[in-house]
Amino acid sequence: MALDLFATQGFGQTSVEQIAAGAGVSKRTFFRYFDSKTAVLWHDFDREVAELRAAFARVPDRTPLMAAIREVVVSVNRYRADDVPELRTRMQLISTDPALEASAAVRYDAWERAVSEFAAARLGEPADSLYPMAIGRTTLAACRAAYDVWLARADADLTVYLDQAIRALAAGFRAKQASGDAPYG
Repeated sequence: MALDLFATQGFGQTSVEQIAAGAGVSKRTFFRYFDSKTAVLWHDFDREVAELRAAFARVPDRTPLMAAIREVVVSVNRYRADDVPELRTRMQLISTDPALEASAAVRYDAWERAVSEFAAARLGEPADSLYPMAIGRTTLAACRAAYDVWLARADADLTVYLDQAIRALAAGFRAKQASGDAPYG
């Protein structure tokens, strides 16, 4: 309901009262579940970060670091076909509304930390040291680029773009092969 209101009226023009009324609850009940209307868009994100961490915990030690990161990120970003329209709408709102973009920073930081901590454990370094932090931040940047292309093109499964972006990152962004083969392999 809230997502539909945000998409049709705009995030800034949608009130908590409208969201609550659309859901058939009081404003007070709304605030029992969400601390703000922004929180509605991020309601599953903590669970998604927990899934990311759990998936990292299951990766066999023999899997190379960047291959493990790619496999985990791709696996936790598989969505049922029925969920894709909602995901597209949510991501479109987040990427185009300044207030929502600002709210993304805290969530993206948690995601990035999950990747950095996995890399740190694999490298035997503190999570706040250079390489783990660089791996977490560049992986997040590659994934955000994949999401942006997926939103703009609407022509493929999100995981195709995520896989390509993280493969490119792992390969140091080598140029595409002259033969026209898919880059990064």
